[in-house]
Amino acid sequence: MCASVALLAVLTGCGGSPTHSASPASRTTPPRELCERLISHWARVVLDGGGQAGLDYQAMGLSGGQNEILLDVTAAARAEQKRQGAAAARKLIDTLAAVRCAERHRSGSPTGGPWQ
Repeated sequence: MCASVALLAVLTGCGGSPTHSASPASRTTPPRELCERLISHWARVVLDGGGQAGLDYQAMGLSGGQNEILLDVTAAARAEQKRQGAAAARKLIDTLAAVRCAERHRSGSPTGGPWQ
């Protein structure tokens, strides 16, 4: 009983009403930005030949539309890596991911539905 009263006092404060913390509201990552991060991450994993490169796109957390972007970005990055090296390929990954994800989310949500 004493522990319950003490816990209630901590939760409600001295005035008897619940206290509200001054912590900021949680931030949600906009879909376009999330798309860019996912594509850039997985394109690097695939380009580097990482152990996870053989994962199914759904296991990577990608939609079908995001997977199409990933395949295009990865193909372009591989070609760029052969021509200009790894640093140029990584820069191209970031650029293409930003462009393609911006196109995908130009209306605020993916074209063709969220599963696309």
